[in-house]
Amino acid sequence: MATPTPYVASLRVYEPLETFPERDRAGWLLRFSGVDSKDSEQFNSLRRIIFFESPAARQDGVHILEIDGKKFAAPWATSRRCWSALSEFKSSLPSSVSKFFLPREVEEALSLGIEDRQGLVPHILTETWMIPPRWFSLFTKDDRLSGEINGHPFVLVRTKLELAKQRALKAHRAVRKAFGPGPVEEELVELINWLNVFDTGSMLELDYGGLAIYLNTSLINSGEIGLEADTSIEDVHMSIEGLELGDAVMAGSGYERLVSRWRRVSEYERAT
Repeated sequence: MATPTPYVASLRVYEPLETFPERDRAGWLLRFSGVDSKDSEQFNSLRRIIFFESPAARQDGVHILEIDGKKFAAPWATSRRCWSALSEFKSSLPSSVSKFFLPREVEEALSLGIEDRQGLVPHILTETWMIPPRWFSLFTKDDRLSGEINGHPFVLVRTKLELAKQRALKAHRAVRKAFGPGPVEEELVELINWLNVFDTGSMLELDYGGLAIYLNTSLINSGEIGLEADTSIEDVHMSIEGLELGDAVMAGSGYERLVSRWRRVSEYERAT
């Protein structure tokens, strides 16, 4: 396994394999069953960022997950995700500046909305240099698995989609009760709507990716025991419980621990 992209974490929905068309299932099982598909996804994503391609230009891949003999699939949708990233990047720049960063054909394609023509909701969300607190709210500490693979630290957190949706709704109620409508509440609504798209028998997975390397290093440098000292999930649930109880001290303590831990990780971005 290659070194994971150092600054990317992923939230993946694995739907039951039988919910996909037979043509896709057969091809996926032939190409990706029993292989390290994360390396292939990483390479495919980097290639599509560097070389201009239409969203439907090349065959994409999938992650296959097997639990108790049942197979699940999370299609990469790398083209859609790359085009969405380009669209967000373009919108963050003045129109007079964006032309210096994006080729003319990319600018034209984005203006036509090509990134939306697939009509598909991605099974995978990604974040760079941090993990949104709302992602942690979807899991419990018992869902977490950490360790090393080929010398690289990793953290995987996995649960049933239905349980994740219940936890997201609980977090939304707590946030809305404490703060009312607002940006944080809207982000939770967006997350819940995304989860609602998929089959109820799906699995949800949070993969720290290469951020596990930086988190492990920052924890050790802080005098802690590495990834075993990561209590991000517990901190978020403590904060949610504090909001439910109207206990500002409890809510603030959990949130401050979380933010402090991941602020140290994000500082590596400025050091690169």
